[in-house]
Amino acid sequence: MAYRALRTSVNLPPTVRALPSGVPYALHISLNRPSPLTPSTDGHDDHGSSHRARSDVAPKWASRTTTTSSAGLVARTVLNAPQTLPGRRLLHTTAVARDGGATSTTGVPDFGAYRTSNESANRAMSYFMVGSMGVIAASAAKSSVTDFLGTMAASADVLALAKVEVDLSTIPEGKNVIIKWRGKPVFIRHRTADEIEEAKSVDWKTLRDPEADDHRAKEPEWLVMLGVCTHLGCVPIGESGDYGGWFCPCHGSHYDISGRIRKGPAPLNLEVPPYDLADGKVVIG
Repeated sequence: MAYRALRTSVNLPPTVRALPSGVPYALHISLNRPSPLTPSTDGHDDHGSSHRARSDVAPKWASRTTTTSSAGLVARTVLNAPQTLPGRRLLHTTAVARDGGATSTTGVPDFGAYRTSNESANRAMSYFMVGSMGVIAASAAKSSVTDFLGTMAASADVLALAKVEVDLSTIPEGKNVIIKWRGKPVFIRHRTADEIEEAKSVDWKTLRDPEADDHRAKEPEWLVMLGVCTHLGCVPIGESGDYGGWFCPCHGSHYDISGRIRKGPAPLNLEVPPYDLADGKVVIG
């Protein structure tokens, strides 16, 4: 006795996409349609699954096995098609279109309602704000520069010694007075008439550092000089030396009564600081 399995072939359109559950998906096939009735072994429906298929699982009729004879031979019917293209699962496929207004064609919002009708007023306000910020910045810069320069200024004790005032009436004729000015000794000599005549009688053009006595003393009887030897900075001794003026004990330089170098290694005359004579006083500095 010959038995033959019954085989039914069904043509389906090519599947191009798969659902997230893995169920093949093809156009023109609705999985929401009622599937063929699948009887259960007890004669009852499978809890209503025969009337409505679920889209997240493959329907039962997609792969169905039936018995065709009493001999136990079966026929298997498969209603499925292989996936021809890999399925794509896009996060988002459509951009949200922004409403730019009734007259907008690009989707960009229209801010015309917020624009000013008087541009000159806005420009003046902008200029005012820029100018105000410039004034504030200039004030801050001025304060910073003033504070910085203030730290570089001389201290109060230095400024106090910047000028020294001496009463000339306390210096007798023919005597020297030594004072301190800016850390240096200053010689103030009250010269006699003979000393003035001697200083003027010298041919100053033949000296090592030519300088007339009139150029060194604003008033003939008062001679003001720095008490620092021009050789190596020693302090000369007054009323000493070969010329009756000052003598440097360090290296033997001799200065005359006008403070001009006459003998020894010193190259220049004793320096005359800036000073003024007024009302019987001398102000040095």
